Amino acid sequence: MSENDLSIGQVARRTGLSVHTLRLYERRGLLASEVRRDGSGRRVYSAWDVEWLANCVKFRASGMPLATISRLAQLVREGSGNEAERLELLREHRRHITEQLARLGDCLDLVNGKVASYEEHLAAGATGDPWQQQPRTTAQAERYALPVPENLRHQGDGAECRGE
Repeated sequence: MSENDLSIGQVARRTGLSVHTLRLYERRGLLASEVRRDGSGRRVYSAWDVEWLANCVKFRASGMPLATISRLAQLVREGSGNEAERLELLREHRRHITEQLARLGDCLDLVNGKVASYEEHLAAGATGDPWQQQPRTTAQAERYALPVPENLRHQGDGAECRGE
């Protein structure tokens, strides 16, 4: 093993991935290059492998399926000539992340509204639980009401919510 080569333990420490996960990634074809072996049969990684694995960690953290990472890795291993397919995979994942961020933005709006409600409640010296239904003025109700996303709206009469 040369001084630039890394053992599986060193790669695990640098990437935050467990040795077990590194072996799984190799078996599932998630690495962009073939893992070399030293004379004793131990895995030997390069700085490029560590860089690719750091990308894989971010891909996974953002919800990219292992199958998509595997396909992307396969395309990288195949070399040039398939950049358009790589681009399409990444564009699709970007769309997924953008939708995820929008959903998280809605969640953050809800939490921000609840924080503001508690801050007002405590600053006013109010008693009682602000989570319990309290009569609100129309202005208060409009201030804390969040729009319901189109895909969650229901056009019925609410019978299913009443168990009818």
